[in-house]
Amino acid sequence: MSKIKSVIPLLIFFCGFYNSLSAQNQYVISRDSINGSKVLKGVISREILLNDTAFNWFSESQKGYVPYEKAVEALKKNPSIQLIVFMGTWCHDSHFIIPKLFSVLDAAAFPMDQITVLGTDRKVKTTGNLAAAFHITATPTIIIMKDGKELGRVKEYGKYGLFEMELAEIINKTGG
Repeated sequence: MSKIKSVIPLLIFFCGFYNSLSAQNQYVISRDSINGSKVLKGVISREILLNDTAFNWFSESQKGYVPYEKAVEALKKNPSIQLIVFMGTWCHDSHFIIPKLFSVLDAAAFPMDQITVLGTDRKVKTTGNLAAAFHITATPTIIIMKDGKELGRVKEYGKYGLFEMELAEIINKTGG
């Protein structure tokens, strides 16, 4: 486990570095073996999800959503945290949660260079073996980081069935 902890700051650096290269695509495109949908594996951006007609679910899932105020306030008070998000463009839970996460981030005016989104395939594998390095077993998983250390993670809908509630709790409990 200590070996993983020593690699995390390096992974955070690379995730941030990839995020800053927004003009370049850092993902691989394939087709889902079950339904033939488009699968992105690697570093992806909100713009890709918004602008590709294969991902119409993104804007649809944001309609009518009101961000959870406690999550918005927690993010506003802690703008130095980083979020690493593992999702599947094939995953129904990701279709529901990830667009709403971006609504919460927007409401908090959270710096977009502090979030890295990584697409996985159905086997929860991503490019660069990052999913394995972070011990990701389900999508979506939102990892809350500060100064290269994990503060906590929200797996799928979280322990309350509301990802935003657990996100706020983790950020507020640790003092972000």
